[in-house]
Amino acid sequence: MIFGIKNAVFLAALYVAPAALNAQVDFKLFDRTFQVHGFASQGFAYSGQNNYLTMKTSTGSFAMTDGGVTVSSQLTDKFRVGAQIYDRNVGELGKWRPQLDWAYGDYKFKDWFGVRAGKVKTALGLFNDTQDMEFLHTWAVLPQAVYPVDLRANVIAHTGADMYGTVSLHKLGALNYTAYVGTRTNDPRGGYYLATADAGLAIKEFSGIVGGWDARWNTPIEGLMIGGSWLNQTENINGTIAPYGNAPIQISDDFEQTTAVYADYMRGKWHFNGEFRRNKNVLDISLLGARSQADAGDKGWFVSAAYHVTKKLEMGVYNSRYYVNVPTTPIPAGDHIFDQAVTARYDITRFWNVKVEGHFIDGYGDLYSAHGFYLGSNPQGLKPTTNMLVIRTGFNF
Repeated sequence: MIFGIKNAVFLAALYVAPAALNAQVDFKLFDRTFQVHGFASQGFAYSGQNNYLTMKTSTGSFAMTDGGVTVSSQLTDKFRVGAQIYDRNVGELGKWRPQLDWAYGDYKFKDWFGVRAGKVKTALGLFNDTQDMEFLHTWAVLPQAVYPVDLRANVIAHTGADMYGTVSLHKLGALNYTAYVGTRTNDPRGGYYLATADAGLAIKEFSGIVGGWDARWNTPIEGLMIGGSWLNQTENINGTIAPYGNAPIQISDDFEQTTAVYADYMRGKWHFNGEFRRNKNVLDISLLGARSQADAGDKGWFVSAAYHVTKKLEMGVYNSRYYVNVPTTPIPAGDHIFDQAVTARYDITRFWNVKVEGHFIDGYGDLYSAHGFYLGSNPQGLKPTTNMLVIRTGFNF
């Protein structure tokens, strides 16, 4: 059998894990109760053309695993603490190196005002702070135009402080807001590093600051939420570049602005949502005593619809579109990625689901875009279209 051993491991996880993950775990420490929650997912991907997300999907790949464990406690009526460890192995992404996803203290003065400090998940768009929680979503793979798996670490969290709250608008609904400031997170096993390595740029140091806000209006129309986000961050990179004899290179910017608008609507068995996101970013590059600028901006959007056929079975489709402002390789397939996806999700239990998803992708984006396609994973060259099957199962407790 081609996948004999891997299939055995996969099926064992499929049948054994739900029994172990169907109950909350509590423990006492210093006379306080701490709750433990967790999630894990295992996927298989097969594509007929390009390898995707650094996995060997053209021959079928099980290298699509992630999971996390969360510990939290309500220390007082107003003060809560918590932390999450996250790990993943998606092709060359993550490589089984666990990281502290978030860890902070949260003090809620009133419903309309609270503060959080530490390493905090960044409120940006519909799913940024929940994108790892596979069990919350219809999709096996979120729309990559807006939530690329490879660039997860770029905006997943910040080290700093938030203020947040919910303001009643009475008959007009309610407004949830978050404002934050801090420093950027960094993942040396993420897509940004892999994409630049493909171009011969080895990153040695990466840093930056971040600030922004998110606002969500729960409208008077039942099931309708409308929101917007704005993020401003900087990046400072030191590295070496192989095509110039491993000469030192410095890359910086004055700002990298991200604007997002989104909406979510649930009505009966239907669920619709969509998001548009634009990134403005002009890089200043210093190399061999010369300075130049490069437009590293891009934009993307998606719209989706899902329907609960039965209590356990949900079907869905989405259209995801990603555009590179100024591609380094000006060919038709190198400035965009269009992805049409169709999904079936079946909830075997409250804690265990299986998803089967088909992707029909046109384009592969730019060399530096880090949206799934890499020259290092496709040494024979990238093809303009990719069809892919994804099967994924997830557990949570």
